[in-house]
Amino acid sequence: MRGMTATVRLWLSPGRIRGEGTTPDYRFSLANERTFLAWLRTALALIGGGFAVVQFLPELHRSFRTALAALLLASGALCALRAVHHWVRVERAMRRGEDLPLSRFPAVLTAGVVLIAAGTLVAVATGWASR
Repeated sequence: MRGMTATVRLWLSPGRIRGEGTTPDYRFSLANERTFLAWLRTALALIGGGFAVVQFLPELHRSFRTALAALLLASGALCALRAVHHWVRVERAMRRGEDLPLSRFPAVLTAGVVLIAAGTLVAVATGWASR
């Protein structure tokens, strides 16, 4: 738990990373930042999808629509948190000269999005309405 607390502190005070190892080539740090921003765009898209479900699919059964929106919103929030966590881990690894950290998160996120899309497709195709 102590390691996670230190990592969360780095989210809010990234200047502390400079105390670790040596400064990597700036191109790698900037590539890490671009990856972080791509994950944030993904998070925003998931959050936007959650709002869109509520606004544009009123014919879906209310409980399904609410669950779907909640799943998308939670996935977006999780993706944003994971983005900053991964950014810190990669930056630390580069400064320490370590291998870049591996992550299962892309596979988990992909599986989640596929399940959400499949469920929504079935609900829309079958006309599962609240009437």
